[in-house]
Amino acid sequence: MEGWEAWDIALRCASQLRMAQFAVIGIDMNAALKIAEELGYDKTSATTLLLACECGIVSSVNQKNTEQPV
Repeated sequence: MEGWEAWDIALRCASQLRMAQFAVIGIDMNAALKIAEELGYDKTSATTLLLACECGIVSSVNQKNTEQPV
């Protein structure tokens, strides 16, 4: 269940990304944990799982942004 909750939070936070120059450096965890709290999700497990989500989001968005058009 906690995995689904973390995925729900990650989807809701898709527009809450921290940026540096033209690169994504992470999710706004303050916003993400506030959403978790408001939805009644377990913040401890959400924090752990959101870190994994954050790694995937940062990696994929930055890779997409650096790809050269064909």
